[in-house]
Amino acid sequence: MTHDAPANAAPLRAYPAFVHFWIARIASGFGFQMLSVAVGWQIYALTGNAFDLGLVGLVQFVPSLLLALPAGHIADQFNRRRIVVTCQSLEWIAIAALALGSWQGWLNETGILTLLFVIGLARAVEFPTRQAMVPGLVPAPVLPRAMAMNASAMQVAMIAGPAAGGFLYVAGPDAVYATAALLYLISIVLLARLRYDHRPPRREPATLKTVFAGVGFIRARPAILGVISLDLFAVLLGGATALLPIFARDILHTGPWGLGLLRAAPAVGALLMSVWLARHALQRRVGMIMFASVAGFGVATLVFALSQMLWLSLLALAALGAFDMVSMVIRGALVQLDTPDAMRGRVSAVNSIFINTSNQLGEFESGMLAAWLGAVGSALIGGLGTLVVVGLWMWMFPVLRKRQTLETPDEENVADAAR
Repeated sequence: MTHDAPANAAPLRAYPAFVHFWIARIASGFGFQMLSVAVGWQIYALTGNAFDLGLVGLVQFVPSLLLALPAGHIADQFNRRRIVVTCQSLEWIAIAALALGSWQGWLNETGILTLLFVIGLARAVEFPTRQAMVPGLVPAPVLPRAMAMNASAMQVAMIAGPAAGGFLYVAGPDAVYATAALLYLISIVLLARLRYDHRPPRREPATLKTVFAGVGFIRARPAILGVISLDLFAVLLGGATALLPIFARDILHTGPWGLGLLRAAPAVGALLMSVWLARHALQRRVGMIMFASVAGFGVATLVFALSQMLWLSLLALAALGAFDMVSMVIRGALVQLDTPDAMRGRVSAVNSIFINTSNQLGEFESGMLAAWLGAVGSALIGGLGTLVVVGLWMWMFPVLRKRQTLETPDEENVADAAR
């Protein structure tokens, strides 16, 4: 439609609400990445036990699994901006307590894990709510570019945040926590001043039916079910990055510096692609572009598995990150645009369960296969499995294969697929 063209062509800076949201995302993302580095160092310095490092991940994962569906219901029943501000305020209090306890010297392992659990609870509610906010900040034709720009904030935080946290840790963990608290405070102020027009519908009581409504909604819509399940199985099979220490030491024969480069390569590729996608709209054959990107992810995994040269492995990982970013932006925009606003929180919550589960199980699957078949064999099976999944999903979900634009209503796609 012609009236979409001006909005689609407008730069993202023309939408000040989204710009404020994006800056807040960078600030809180930086703060959380810095926090993650400091917590790991501090826990290990206090206990010297590798098992305790696993507890750091566990106390953050459990809340996200238990609270995801209730969080989605909350996001659809209350003002989303206020929910995110409240959650980040709770996170800020916990981070400030980490800073104060480290400075005063009374913080122990139990205290750190307890405060991390509080942060995990708040983030479990914040994540689906924040995801559901994005479509309300820009017009629908601009959403894919906005999601790419939002993803770039995450990638910048993932690349630079840990490095900044490690550098500041020289001055002590309290310095890292205090800086993270300051960044969270900036994010809270920006979000509190954000102009976001969200009028929740008439509130429904929290019942099993309303809490699980997102699951039923997804099952009834082939496009959304196909997109979310494609992400689940592709990530489950493509978890080669969990094996990077093995590849760095035993196959590429490099040291910790090489491992650092390998870990950064996917994020660099994803960041470069997200910047490109933020400036160039995906307007045609988005379904095939998504499938081609997931297939490219699988091919890049195969190249990485077979490479014995550091430079080729870095290129393969950068390509892997770039392909994943393309498919992630398309999948995310398609889910948001095919979901009515009254359901976005619950659908985002179900999607977050799939994402968190696939990331955790993908690393487990890669590790188990590596124990049986070696790291190379595990990565090869993952890459080949991803290609098989792409072929199966193209056959099982023709509505996705024939999808032309992200704005096309689901019903039109069903009609096209039936012809």
